[in-house]
Amino acid sequence: MTERARTGTEHPVPSGESGGRKPTDGEPGGRKSDDREPAGRGRNEPAEGEPAESERAGPGNRAPGGGPEAAGQLSVDRASAGHPPALPGLTPAQLAERVARGEVNDVPVRSSRSAGEIVRANVFTRFNAIIGVLFAIILIVGPIQDGLFGFVIVANTGIGIVQELRAKRTLDKLAVIGEAQPTVRRDGTASRIPTSEVVLDDVIELGPGDKVVVDGEVGETDGLEIDESLLTGEADPVVKKPGDPVMSGSFVVAGGGAFIATKVGRQAYAAQLAEEASRFTLVHSELRTGISRILKYVTWMMIPTALGLILSHLLTLGLPGDAAIRRMVAGIVPMIPEGLVLLTSVAFAIGVIRLGRKQCLVQELPAIEGLARVDVVCLDKTGTLTEGGMDVCDLRILDGAGKSYADPATATDPATATATDTDTDTDRHSTDQPPTHEPDVRQVQSEPYVRQVLGALGDADPRPNASLQAVIDAYPADGSWRCTRSLPFSSARKYSGASFNDPDGESSTWLLGAPDVLLSPADPTLAETDDLNAQGLRVLLLARATRELDDPEVARDVRPTALVVLEQRLRPDAPDTLRYFGEQRVHAKVISGDNAVSVGAVAGKLGLPGADAPVDARQLPQLPADREALAAALDEGTVFGRVTPQQKREMVGALQSRGHTVAMTGDGVNDVLALKDADIGVSMGSGSEATRAVAQIVLLNNSFATLPSVVAEGRRVIGNITRVATLFLTKTVYSVLLAILVACWQIPYPYLPRHLTLLSTLTIGVPAFFLALAPNKERARPHFVRRVMRYAIPSGLITGLAAFATYLLARAYYTGPGSLAAETSAATLTLFLTALWVLAIIARPYTWWRIALVLTMAVAFLVVLATPWLQTFFDLRLVGTAMPWAAVAVALVASALLELTWRRIARRFPA
Repeated sequence: MTERARTGTEHPVPSGESGGRKPTDGEPGGRKSDDREPAGRGRNEPAEGEPAESERAGPGNRAPGGGPEAAGQLSVDRASAGHPPALPGLTPAQLAERVARGEVNDVPVRSSRSAGEIVRANVFTRFNAIIGVLFAIILIVGPIQDGLFGFVIVANTGIGIVQELRAKRTLDKLAVIGEAQPTVRRDGTASRIPTSEVVLDDVIELGPGDKVVVDGEVGETDGLEIDESLLTGEADPVVKKPGDPVMSGSFVVAGGGAFIATKVGRQAYAAQLAEEASRFTLVHSELRTGISRILKYVTWMMIPTALGLILSHLLTLGLPGDAAIRRMVAGIVPMIPEGLVLLTSVAFAIGVIRLGRKQCLVQELPAIEGLARVDVVCLDKTGTLTEGGMDVCDLRILDGAGKSYADPATATDPATATATDTDTDTDRHSTDQPPTHEPDVRQVQSEPYVRQVLGALGDADPRPNASLQAVIDAYPADGSWRCTRSLPFSSARKYSGASFNDPDGESSTWLLGAPDVLLSPADPTLAETDDLNAQGLRVLLLARATRELDDPEVARDVRPTALVVLEQRLRPDAPDTLRYFGEQRVHAKVISGDNAVSVGAVAGKLGLPGADAPVDARQLPQLPADREALAAALDEGTVFGRVTPQQKREMVGALQSRGHTVAMTGDGVNDVLALKDADIGVSMGSGSEATRAVAQIVLLNNSFATLPSVVAEGRRVIGNITRVATLFLTKTVYSVLLAILVACWQIPYPYLPRHLTLLSTLTIGVPAFFLALAPNKERARPHFVRRVMRYAIPSGLITGLAAFATYLLARAYYTGPGSLAAETSAATLTLFLTALWVLAIIARPYTWWRIALVLTMAVAFLVVLATPWLQTFFDLRLVGTAMPWAAVAVALVASALLELTWRRIARRFPA
């Protein structure tokens, strides 16, 4: 039963005391019976942390007799300081007053950059500044067609802005869906409200997994333990007492309670956390880091190249100033792969939109890339491979229960123990003595009695986990048991408990938890639990404690009474998802706090290879001394049970130490530390606020089957950006080479800006846009810059040399007025055909639309050559037949060299 059926009248608190004994550091959070009622508290008042009596539901709301006299109480140390013992929350008048003063938590949850930031980020870039200056120069000295590159930049920038604004809208909507709402108590009524509506002095209730959304001071506690690791780095949870401060950004690990908001809005630490955790930003990624490095080198190469070209054309060749400037701009503009950064942003943004339609919230764009690079995914069984709900499928009364209830000093055999207790029971009724602490053995062994105990335990926890909820559903409380103390479930302890007064007035303390934690390794009951675990069933042990609930060693010397067998609901999509990871050579590791044999059985049902050899994490090497041994064990094993939250974190670190890129999935607060340390954290949307805050990816539909879509989207982005990066950088390489060769030969630069704008559009710009958004299932590989330059440098060199060879041949072939235009046209033809062949290689493997894309670009160039007004506009006119065919021949030789070079590189550096 919860506090709603507890009594605190047996042990009144002396006047002047705070009304509650604070647990020591060693206590797990239990409360003594004299903790339940502070001085001056009425019996009919609601328990602190619970709703008012009129709002309570369930069969255990009232004490025997149905009256409110037995309403449970919870101690509050703030009572002695003049605060009311109960915390009803703000009244409507107080709420209106604080809203009028602006004391509202009005910091918006930033799921994306603002529209102004998006425009500034896409417009005011270093490369746009360079292009803008060159464009302005062309507007002054040359015809508008030589400044077409400026309009291309405007178009690309516009695409980036539009796509990111669309992504912003999608993310904003999904962030609202994914945002958890705290439970706030106002005027005695608890309700869930948006975080932005919390005001100063609000009373906010807390339960396991809840996030502390604003700074405050604890007002009520019921075994409240808070994980402050995200703030302090300290992994151990902190037991909170009334009056203790709580910081936004921390999470409840166990227990419950309520706190009073003392800092809201921008004064609270939550404002900073929300800004960092949910920002739509292109943060560190290998793709973006590599591209930035390439662009930095290109920028430094531009300056000497520009000086060399302008001086060569002005001083050596004697060209007019405007002509020299146009040729210089033509040599500089193609060196800048300006579209690559924008195209990367567009690819990421469109990826986010696509995943958003599948109810997948990507909190950081590079998370798409990161998950595609993952080679180990650690799966938490509960909530990931199994659905949240469970069902009780069996209740087994233990034969040894009666023996365990006898006094250990006199219990030589079960018969003696039974007789002793029976005689005691007879004497008790005949002499009319007060009830003893121990119930009758036959009563304990009866299934109805055990059902009553389970019902009372379920009713004693106001925030049950999935296992306890199954017990509640199967064995509802009848309201006849009164809870005097409770110990909430903790993933570190792996058990919960409560102390009761039963209908006969007898006192008892019960624990419900993992059998292998509550029992000694030699206990014969474990053999039975192992058999059940091997069938994929979860087993809870109901045991009677011989110690007080607030004793740090309450789990020692317990008396086993019954086994509660639970059946987990497997996710129907889990087998296909695990099979997908196997096909993609991603190793799946199941890491769970449950029994290893049970976890292995569940994984086996889902078809996970290696599930037949589960590992008990308690037998694994310990850190920090044996990190290498732990990493080796993790590499070898597949299923790990009885893993503590700290061990999950250590496992992630050990795998990373071996060079693995690790993803961690989870939905419980015990997964927070591992999610935070993993390369990519994936949380279920129905999971705790803790996991959702630290995860980079949140599956709002709670479907494990969404993960392959995320991996596929990441691989699409990485593979396609690698493709188009090769196109862009090939152009950079041949542009630099042509500028150097022209300067060395002391001849005019062969192209005008309009020529290279046309070539860039047909061989890079338009094809790159389609290729960047195409399906791509290639596995992501590291060393982006090295792999791209491995192909771009030889491709650029061959393309540049072919174009320059044709230019030299044309200079020897054509003479007289207009020869430079004819030479440029021939060189442009070779450059286009060779660059088109680079595109054809990059477009592989061919599909109908890829072939159509390449052919369309070729036809578009032929249209330019065959249309008179386009010939004039682009200043392209092929003169004669010999030189154009020579240009085609040079392009064919260059294409053959490209094929041989790419194949040789592929053989030397296989994927």
